[in-house]
Amino acid sequence: MSSAIEQSVQARMVASAPRMETLPATLHYDREDPFAVRMAFPGCATLEGTEVSWEFSRELLASGMETTAGMGDVRVRPFGYDRTVLEFHAAEGIAMVHVRTAELRRFLARAEELVPVGEESGFLGLDRDLAELFGG
Repeated sequence: MSSAIEQSVQARMVASAPRMETLPATLHYDREDPFAVRMAFPGCATLEGTEVSWEFSRELLASGMETTAGMGDVRVRPFGYDRTVLEFHAAEGIAMVHVRTAELRRFLARAEELVPVGEESGFLGLDRDLAELFGG
């Protein structure tokens, strides 16, 4: 079994224009970092022209599909019956994207197959890291 999963999703950028632009994005989860989810946007979807990634907790994503969650750089909340809004706050401004909630649920179910919720600490590899640190 692989130690990581990736899933492509279609994100819709919320802008002041009446029509939302569809952006490709990739969700990534790795059991080597069992508490975190990464969402990456390719260079063609960013103002800088380079890939931009945001890392946040798996718990934040799961909670945000049900109710408003997050207070920092990443905030998540439900939108209607089939969408979830992810807000990414940076010094340059706020990017808001809509993603189909079903896609997020499918991704989280796949992540839970790798690391069941509540068992993340068993996948941290602290013993291995300490052994490497102290030379064996």
